[in-house]
Amino acid sequence: MVFTEDEFEQSIISLFEGLGYTHFYGPNIDRDYNNPLYEDHLRESLSRINPNLKFSVIDSAVNQLKGLVSSSNLIESNYNFTEFLQKGMSVNYLDGNEKRAALVKLIDYDNVDKNTFHVINQWTVDDLSVKRADVVVFVNGLPLVVVELKSPSREEVDVSNAYRQLKNYMKEVPSLFTYNAFVVMSDMATSKAGTITSNEDRFMEWKTVDGNYKDTSFASFDVLFEGMFEKHRFLDILENFILYSVDSSKYIKILGAYHQYFAVNKALTTTQEAVSSDGKAGVFWHTQGSGKSLSMVFYVNKLQHIMNSPTFVVITDRNDLDNQLYNQFNKCSGFISQSPKQAVNRENLKELLNDRVANGIFFSTMQKFELSDEPLTLREDVIVISDEAHRSQYGLEEKFNPETGEKIIGAARKVHDNLPNATFIGFTGTPIATRDKSTREVFGDYIDIYDMTQSVEDGATCPIHYESRVINLELDSETLQEIDDKYEELSLEAEPYAIEASKHKLSQMEELLGASETINSLCEDMSNHYMDNRMYELKGKAMIVAYSRGIAMKIYNRILELHPDWQDKVKIVMTSNNNDPEDWHDIIGTKSYKKELDSKFKDPNDEFKIAIVVDMWLTGFDVPSLDTMYIYKPMKDHTLMQAIARVNRVYPDKTGGLIVDYIGISAALRQAMSDYTKRDRNNYGDMDIIKVAYPKFQEILEICDDLFHGLDYTQFFTDDPLIRAKTIKKGVNFLLKPDNEEEKEEFLTYALRLKQALSLCRSKATETERLEAAYFEAVRTLLTRITRPGKLSPAEINKQISELLEHSIKSEGVINLFSDVQEETSLFDETFLARINKMQERNLAIELLQKLLKDEIKGKKYNQNVVKSEKFSEMLTKIMNKYVNGHITNQEVIDELINLAQEIKEDNNAGEKLGLTNEELAFYDAITQPENIKDFYENDELIAITRELTEKLNRNRTIDWNKKESARALMRVTVKHLLREHDYPPDGLETAINTVIEQCEQWADAIEM
Repeated sequence: MVFTEDEFEQSIISLFEGLGYTHFYGPNIDRDYNNPLYEDHLRESLSRINPNLKFSVIDSAVNQLKGLVSSSNLIESNYNFTEFLQKGMSVNYLDGNEKRAALVKLIDYDNVDKNTFHVINQWTVDDLSVKRADVVVFVNGLPLVVVELKSPSREEVDVSNAYRQLKNYMKEVPSLFTYNAFVVMSDMATSKAGTITSNEDRFMEWKTVDGNYKDTSFASFDVLFEGMFEKHRFLDILENFILYSVDSSKYIKILGAYHQYFAVNKALTTTQEAVSSDGKAGVFWHTQGSGKSLSMVFYVNKLQHIMNSPTFVVITDRNDLDNQLYNQFNKCSGFISQSPKQAVNRENLKELLNDRVANGIFFSTMQKFELSDEPLTLREDVIVISDEAHRSQYGLEEKFNPETGEKIIGAARKVHDNLPNATFIGFTGTPIATRDKSTREVFGDYIDIYDMTQSVEDGATCPIHYESRVINLELDSETLQEIDDKYEELSLEAEPYAIEASKHKLSQMEELLGASETINSLCEDMSNHYMDNRMYELKGKAMIVAYSRGIAMKIYNRILELHPDWQDKVKIVMTSNNNDPEDWHDIIGTKSYKKELDSKFKDPNDEFKIAIVVDMWLTGFDVPSLDTMYIYKPMKDHTLMQAIARVNRVYPDKTGGLIVDYIGISAALRQAMSDYTKRDRNNYGDMDIIKVAYPKFQEILEICDDLFHGLDYTQFFTDDPLIRAKTIKKGVNFLLKPDNEEEKEEFLTYALRLKQALSLCRSKATETERLEAAYFEAVRTLLTRITRPGKLSPAEINKQISELLEHSIKSEGVINLFSDVQEETSLFDETFLARINKMQERNLAIELLQKLLKDEIKGKKYNQNVVKSEKFSEMLTKIMNKYVNGHITNQEVIDELINLAQEIKEDNNAGEKLGLTNEELAFYDAITQPENIKDFYENDELIAITRELTEKLNRNRTIDWNKKESARALMRVTVKHLLREHDYPPDGLETAINTVIEQCEQWADAIEM
């Protein structure tokens, strides 16, 4: 059964009505289309929720709101509106002769039932152009959510079309989005929410109604609407889970994801309980990359309202992490209504805590707590937020150095002694180790777990894959043993005496790993691996993790010796000190230079592609386009998992991140995964591409090969570009056989999966496998371009496939798939049609002609012409049916398609011959459709009727008139009356009027909105 977009729209409206929203049909509301606000309800609602304010103040507030649209910058206007929405509007007014200011609430967040909730479909706005939104959700007359729907029954459109349409609306009717909180797009199969600044990949599903994560692998469309728009939850999202992150002039609007919403609210409950009990609010475990730092911001913002402005102390164990987290909060200072501060030293932190009785968000490193046991403050309304709680923050017990007998006090004990009455909450991206008893003792139990499996399922992060290349360095057994010893030392890294004892071993290892021969092998293999396998994946961003600063510098210098032209491609990012060799200073650079590198590496299109790091950028540093990490440094447990998470961020077309191991981290990786959830261990416990990605690639490769059974494509393996081009066309031609329709669709699915699988294991694939995969991808690309909607450009296709083969198999020369077809593909070009007719690949020629004919018939001209669109569509369908059923040969179908193209070409000139516009010609075709109509009327009279009808319809047209049944009924009466004046239709042809009416209806619906 076909489920139309209108039916889908009605089902969404029914969902809202079930949630208690009042429904109106937009075109039935008498209003000013230039104003996107539902102003009657706005004024009424503001008066109701601000009962102590005079109507003149309410009127001023409404005018101030309307004034927001005058700005030429949509984002800045929406930023200001978001402030008003969440915190109220300050309105100046005169009380007699005295100037006063009043705070006007736009929403009563404390009393949900005092607000009005409407869902309105077909809401039209006249701005730079006239556009009509499918569904708009209003609160108190404010159009807060725009919902764009696509028919689940139309194969050619999906949720991506809805995204593009929303982006177009933002350009064409920015006034509507000035008042937008967030947007929703749905094609029933997929329903996602995002903001006006979100890229498509950042739109997220809302997968639970009640916060239960158990059934979230697939979420039906009603879960998003019922989950987000239950009235209390909707207002909570509006007030507490939408924010702007502002960095200089860059504004990014963020909508909290479902896992952040439910977890933060759980944390608020446990915190309130902990404040009045044991001070242990719990541990908030959300896997790396899923928005942990933003969850902290949401947590702080809402808790300061609930607990009457407590003071927050945010603790990290490194300066760069302190800076990163501080900067995140600083970007959101408008949302949290206060500016965070970094404590300069212990005395400064003490001063900050004690010169106030409320508020304050202070950032400090652990080191400031180790200088004294004296309490920094005795206040009980201090909330300590520990980032990565299970690192150095734990350890309540006292220990003794076995060599000196010196008493060692655990870091957590020091923090507790310094803040004895505070409440503690831990935020972490990795699980608490099973052997770690102290973390729960300090913070309590888990508040919420959002694991790796859930994060990948939700599209919040990408999976990570592992490739070992240790063997390529040919390290001797002594060096490998040193590395194993290093892992043992890492397990004792919190103990100062253990670090002292290992300094000699570490210096030996520095010599072994930094040996010239080893560095040469490393850099040669690493750069070859990058060029052969990773340079053309996504944006070619990679990170090299070096064992030490000295080794990082050796790697940098050696890579530039191998590739002198990589000066701008490779940079080193690490700390500096006064004892560094003089030639290091220019390479490492200043603090401002590092900040510049930060921006350049985050820019997907910047030429800075490879970052060499030691410790910096391994935690809290997000580069979505980064998909490769080369590791030459022993790491384990949370340190390892946090480092490799740099490659798990979501980016368009990113299949996953790849970790390339040159030091032997596989055992450490397995050990670290042992603390993850059971399903994480099942799904990602073994990340090795040899065991996972490569076998999957081989399996899919075999399926693609089977789908080409009976076709010899081995000629593609030659180096001749001409032969390769012919073999690609041969493959497309094979799949376009009428009886291969099922195989064609199956191939398109598997070929895409093949491309994704190869992106992770290219270095393991044999030369033959890579050639086969390149062939299938070239066939898929060409097939997609000629069978999917969109303009056909042979030159662009040639360029795309030439680049594809150059990058994947180092193919040289241009692949010219359309040597017989020029850049312009026009149905009305005799030369073009003749070239198509001569193509050897007959199925491909038929597909090209069919695509061009379909595009022409569905184009703007025939979309408004009932008679001709039906005529040409039927002709095309009949021709293709005869072909598919084997009633005509390849050549006959090509001949008939070319004849149809000639007929359409002649029709394109019909209007010009008659002196009619395309719009008028559509009505003329409807009026003259009866076979013998010209026996009753002169042609001049028919043209006169056409012009009069077209002019009258245009004169009476107003915005939304075609959506109002009363207006459409009046249109039908007007048309019938005009035709009767001309004695149309003649006796015996009474049904002819139905065609004219149908044309008028089609014309009305085809008006661009």
